[in-house]
Order: sequence, then structure tokens, then C-alpha cells
Amino acid sequence: MSEAVREAPKKERPEFRNIHVTELSNYRLPLAGLVSILHRISGLTMFLLLPFVLYLLEQSLRSEISFAYYQGIVSYPLVKLIILALVWGYLHHFCAGCRHLIMDMHIGLAKEQARHSAASVLAVSLTLTAIIALKLFGVF
Repeated sequence: MSEAVREAPKKERPEFRNIHVTELSNYRLPLAGLVSILHRISGLTMFLLLPFVLYLLEQSLRSEISFAYYQGIVSYPLVKLIILALVWGYLHHFCAGCRHLIMDMHIGLAKEQARHSAASVLAVSLTLTAIIALKLFGVF
């Protein structure tokens, strides 16, 4: 090797690492990625809470007294917020699942189309959740 090649400064190459949990706040996730992660979180939450929800349904259907008991529990605002969070999780999971099924048919895979479909998933799920919240809190 010649002297010029040996003495030439080496360029610093970028270091690519996996993202650590402590660095998540510094990472800018695209909207489609956020929708995808929320889809997974909502699916896991529904899967884990399904036995509990089915148990509550079974208990509420045992008699008129047990139904009235659980109806009284649901009247508390904190319980209504928990129910609303579960409703949002279901609606988001459903809308994002439809988006993923459409994308599995190779429709809307371009970057701009994927961004628009992710935004529409959030808009539709949040709008439907707001409508249900109005009904749940007795506005209509």
C-alpha cells in the first residue's frame, strides 16, 4: 500500500444499533408504525382480558339481581372510562385489522397511501369511540 492510502483519515461509519427502551422517547415513529404498534397492543389487551370479560358476562346473566348489581357498578365514572378504553381498543384493532387485510391484497402499499390509511384508522376509531363515549356518559 502506498503512503497516501495509509495516512488517509478513515471516515467514521455510522453505528446502527437496536433501539433500547430508554431511547424510545427520542425515536420518531411514523404514523403507520404507531398504528401498527397500537394494533398489537390492543390485540394483546383484548386477548388477556377476554376471560375476565366473559366471566363478568356470565355473572351478569345469572339472575336479575346480579344484572342489577353489575349495572350499578357500570354507573361509576371510572368504570365507564375503563369500558371506554376497552371499546377504543376493540375499534382500533378492528379498523387496523381491516387496513392490514387490504394491504395484504397489495392495495395502498405506497408510502403516502399507507400514511393516509393509518391516519384514517386513527380518525375512524377515535370518532366511533367519541360517539360511544357520548352514549355511555348519557349525552343522548
